[in-house]
Amino acid sequence: MRRVPEALGAHLAGQATTLASCWKLTRRDGPVLGFTDHDEPIAFDGVVFEAATGLTAGEAEASLGLAAASQEVEGALSSLAIDEADIAAGRYDGARIEIFLVNWQAPGQRLLLDVADLGEVKRGGPAFTAELRGIASRLDRRRGRIYRRRCDAVLGDGRCGVDIAAPAFWADATLAAIVSGALIVGGIGSLDLSLYAAGHVVWHSGGVAGQRMEIAGLQAAGGGLVRIALVGSDGEGAVPGDLLRLHAGCDKSFATCRTRFGNHLNFRGFPHLPGNDAALGFARQDGLNDGSPVVP
Repeated sequence: MRRVPEALGAHLAGQATTLASCWKLTRRDGPVLGFTDHDEPIAFDGVVFEAATGLTAGEAEASLGLAAASQEVEGALSSLAIDEADIAAGRYDGARIEIFLVNWQAPGQRLLLDVADLGEVKRGGPAFTAELRGIASRLDRRRGRIYRRRCDAVLGDGRCGVDIAAPAFWADATLAAIVSGALIVGGIGSLDLSLYAAGHVVWHSGGVAGQRMEIAGLQAAGGGLVRIALVGSDGEGAVPGDLLRLHAGCDKSFATCRTRFGNHLNFRGFPHLPGNDAALGFARQDGLNDGSPVVP
């Protein structure tokens, strides 16, 4: 049962109230931001909750048990508070949100209503909508390992062991143009495009410097140029002449781990694990039933 502070309870029992909602956002990389739907800034606990952000609360849902509560907030993209480039770069992914009910005339009278994680952020024109997921949603996160044929490590991490900083696994390029939402890059010479399938690019200059974008596909565009399609992005904010680096990718298969990276002895999947077809199949006279490995 939530306890309402005595002073705030007395204020709520009055004939008129002066209440506002405040959101304290703590990014995983450290910065703390404050927002309020009041028309003036509110300050407490060393955080100034800005009013110029145009942030408003949506409908909140809650239920008994372990079901995760949800809520939405809407606001305007402002370089003074939340920048579109920061959202695109994932700097707000998984941020911690604390939601307060505050008497704006006396900020000491406040109540922590909920703690949530920042979920999906949708952008549309000059505004954004952010989903707030209750902390019970953390129970839905995958814990431990999943037994499957493909590797569950991230290319280059401690479990994988591949040194992706080696020059063989990256290539610098220059943006030549953006055509139909795809990047046209040059300056990379002869390139094995298959190496960068399922990889990513990191921008090194321009307005998108520091942003990471996943590669959906690559193909030669002629004249030494390469066409790169991105996942969920059309390269917005980048301009011709910006520098980027292509990083190798991995499709998590045993064959790729062995032939492309020579890392098969450290493969983190179970390539010989029979699938449903083998488990539900039946022996046939002309079938291969000699117990040989599923993946050679």
